[in-house]
Amino acid sequence: MSTNAENLERRPVDGPPDIPTSEWVMFTERAAEHVKQEMAKVDPRPPGFRIGVTRTGCSGMAYVVDFVQEIADDDFIFKIDPDLNVYVDPKSFEVIKGTRVDFVRDGLNRLFQFKNPNVKSECGCGESFNV
Repeated sequence: MSTNAENLERRPVDGPPDIPTSEWVMFTERAAEHVKQEMAKVDPRPPGFRIGVTRTGCSGMAYVVDFVQEIADDDFIFKIDPDLNVYVDPKSFEVIKGTRVDFVRDGLNRLFQFKNPNVKSECGCGESFNV
């Protein structure tokens, strides 16, 4: 049985109706399970997980991930499964639409890996990107 990200990809069960499903943010099974395990450790349990971008680094942008502290009226919400909602603000969504998120082991490190179809270049260290 193969364990590559494509075979573990999980299309959200629901998302914004005015956005084509090809642009929805997706998680692999590993990424979804990791986020849910971490959310379960927080009291009170956060309503979801937020993905965004910020301007930084040598290529211009970097991903920002965190538990949802506040839900904004204009957030896009992607229901990955009944226990996981992913929130993306509209400005970040323009940069990350169609992104697939995995959670991988790299030596002793564990990290989120983003497969973003909008990225034109990345810095050498892999910390930032450009669209």
